Amino acid sequence: MTATPHKAPVLAHRERAEAPGSMLTHTAARALAVLRIATGAVFLWAFLDKAFGLGYATPDTRAWINGGSPTKGFLANVDLGPSFLQTFFHNIAGAWWADSLFMAGLAGIGTALILGIGMRIAAGAAVAMMSMMWLAEFPLDRTAADGTPSGSTNPITDYHVIYGITTVVLALTYAGQTWGLGRWWARLPFVQRHRWLI
Repeated sequence: MTATPHKAPVLAHRERAEAPGSMLTHTAARALAVLRIATGAVFLWAFLDKAFGLGYATPDTRAWINGGSPTKGFLANVDLGPSFLQTFFHNIAGAWWADSLFMAGLAGIGTALILGIGMRIAAGAAVAMMSMMWLAEFPLDRTAADGTPSGSTNPITDYHVIYGITTVVLALTYAGQTWGLGRWWARLPFVQRHRWLI
C-alpha cells in the first residue's frame, strides 16, 4: 500500500495553522516594519521638536533646552472632562517630573520602535501615555467647560487609541525582527533572562 501523497502537505498546513506567527508572510512582515518605523518616527519627532524647538509645533523660544515646558501649554489649558481630571492635569502642568516623564516616554518609545527593540516596554509606555492624553482631551465631551464646542470628532476612538493599539500589535507580532534589531536584541543574555524586555 502506498502512502497518500496529500497527507504530508495537509499535516504541514495544520502545523502552520496552530502557530499563528509562522503564518506571517514576508510582505506582511515588511508592512509591519514600515508601520513600526513610521509610528516610531511620530513619537521621536514629537520629542525632537519639543526638545529643540524645531519650529513646527514648538517654536525655538519654547524649546525644552531653552527652559520651556513640554507639558505646561497643553495641560494648563485642559478644559474637558470631569472637573477632578481638569484639576489634576492643571496641577501637574509644567512640573519638572511631568516634563521629564513625558519627554523620556516620547524619546524611549520612538527609539525603541525605530530600532525594533524593547517593543513590549514601548507598547506599555505608549498605552499609558496615550491613555493619559486621551483623558486630557476627553473626546467624550461635546462641549468644553465654558460651553464652547469641544471639537471632538469621535467620542471613543481617536488617534490616541489607534497609536496605543498599533504599538501593542507591533509588539505582539515581533515587528522589530524585520528591518530592525529585534532578533539581535532577543539573543542578548540579559534579555534572554528577562523576556519582558523583548
